[in-house]
Parts: sequence; structure tokens; C-alpha cells
Amino acid sequence: MSDPALETLMLPLETGAVELSPNAKVLFLRARAGRALDALKGVDTLCVQSFAPDRDALQKSGFKVEAETGETGFDAVLVLPGRQRQEARAQLANAVAKAKDGGIVIACAPNTEGAKTLESDLDELLGGAEKLTKNKCRAVWETVRAEHLNEGLLKEWLALDAPRPVLDGAWVSRPGIFAWDRIDPASKLLAGLLPDTLKGKGADLGAGFGYLTRTVFEKAPKVAAMDLYEAEKRALDLAEQNLGSFKGKRALTGIWSDVTRGIEGPYDFIVSNPPFHQAGKADRADVGQGFIRAAAQGLRPGGEFFMVANRHLPYEHTLSEVFANVAMLADEGGYKVIRAVKGKGGR
Repeated sequence: MSDPALETLMLPLETGAVELSPNAKVLFLRARAGRALDALKGVDTLCVQSFAPDRDALQKSGFKVEAETGETGFDAVLVLPGRQRQEARAQLANAVAKAKDGGIVIACAPNTEGAKTLESDLDELLGGAEKLTKNKCRAVWETVRAEHLNEGLLKEWLALDAPRPVLDGAWVSRPGIFAWDRIDPASKLLAGLLPDTLKGKGADLGAGFGYLTRTVFEKAPKVAAMDLYEAEKRALDLAEQNLGSFKGKRALTGIWSDVTRGIEGPYDFIVSNPPFHQAGKADRADVGQGFIRAAAQGLRPGGEFFMVANRHLPYEHTLSEVFANVAMLADEGGYKVIRAVKGKGGR
């Protein structure tokens, strides 16, 4: 698939607007795989990516990937900031903090996702910003010089995506996580329809910061264990904090993985609010369809799958292919809640 932001990010290197020495140390924050990364071939590059599908793709391409790094002093730091404003500023500030004095920071965003703001933010931090526009995106870059660095702003922005109490202290979350400062209405609708008769071992696919799992534990005393599958490690770490009161009482396992590649099991039941966006704003029904297939594979015969989705997403055909019984539990507020049961014959 085309990745215009990644392709534009690499243009300063490909065009010679930015030159790296053969022995340069490069850090790529929020890295994504793609043919444009050929610009970094032969360069000592460390990729940082906490989103499992992108991590997997980068590793398959031969790059070293870590969820985070404490290393600093890089000759160049590349970054593809997220769409959420606080998280994006924190990522840009982190890129600056990881670069050595005299090193360069290169960032890129689509024009519709804050590219102009990104340029002005880099200018505020470093006292200047070069730019290049293509593919409806804007790449910006500047050299880090101690005498021009806005130290106060750097410190302020580095703290913007720190974990913090939300919803009157009932949860811990951070910017950039899905529905980070609220309970998503789709998840809330599903939670209200989960039966208190659930028991045994369950799984939460796309667990976020732990809302559905906590609901299951609070409603269903016979649930002994839950596995939390989450592609975004930053969210999974938060879920661990939010479920801390159940440690020692129920078995909890966090699994940082891409659900569409399969899950463990067998499970007595599975709950899920599947994501339908990844990089970009376009709907991705294939992700939810992958969640449905993974759930069917991971359930024991007779096991139940409870999911919620936006009403317009085409999941019914996939559900009927892999489950013996499919029923609509609710259709309200633009969302649908579905219960599916795995047949005794494995479907």
C-alpha cells in the first residue's frame, strides 16, 4: 500500500536536501515499513514503534525495532507524528531530545493532519524549519543547535503524552490512545449488554486501556482469567495499571500482538470493539474482519463472541462464514452489538 507521509519524509534524503554521512546513527520514531525506506539502506538505523503491525513489518524488512529507547545522541532523528495534537508535540519534542547537538530532525505529516502546525512547532522548538511538500504531505527539518533550542518548550512538550488520571481518577490514560480521555460509546454499549453469567477464561481483542476487561471482571464473578490482546503497547501498559486491583484475584495476561495474525486459546468467550482505522482516516473493514476470524479460531466449540462495531461496517458476511449462530443484540446510536456462537463442529 502507498504511504504518502513516509514517502515524503524520505524525500529530503533522496533529493540531497539533507545529507547523512556513511557512519551516521539514525533514529526513526513511529517508524513504518515501505519501499521509501530504501533511503536508509546501509545506514545504522534504529526504529522505534509500539504498534505491533508496523513493528512486525519493519522486522520483516530487516530493521532493528524497539518499543522505546533511552538512547540519545543520534546524528539524525526521523519522526512520523500521530494525529492527536498533544501526542504529536510530545513525539516531535522527543525527536529533538534524542538528536545530538548538530544533528538533524526530520518530520512529516499529511496536509489534512496538521502539517502546517508541525512546521510551526519545529520552528518554535529549534528556531527554524526547512520544508518540502509533495504527495499532499509536508516534510520539515532543522538542525538542532543548543543556542537556538527552546529548552522550556522542549520540557513542556515532552510531558504532554505522559500517563495521567482521567474520568475523575477512575482510569489512567494518555494522549494518542484510542478514546484516551473518555469511555468510547460503542464500548459502553457493548459493556452494558455483556451477561453476568460469563465464566472461565476469556479474551479481550483490541483491549485498549482495559475498559471492557474491567467491566467483565466487575460483572461476572465466575470469570477466572482474561487475556488482553492489544497492538499498541502504550495502551497495553495502561491496561495493566487500570486492572491492578484484580492482580492476585484473577489471572491476567497482556499480549502485545496483531490480532489479525491469530490468537491463542481456546477461550470460553471473547469480547471486542475492533479498530477500523490504522495509519490514515479511511475505514479498514479488513481489520475487523480479521478480528472476527481470529475470534472464531480462538474459541472453544460453544464459545461466545461479543462484539460492537459501527453500523455501516460490513461484518455480517464474515460472521456468518465462521460462526454457527449470529444474533444482533442491539442497534442504536450508530452502533451494532453482535453475539456469535461457535458451533460444536468448529464453526
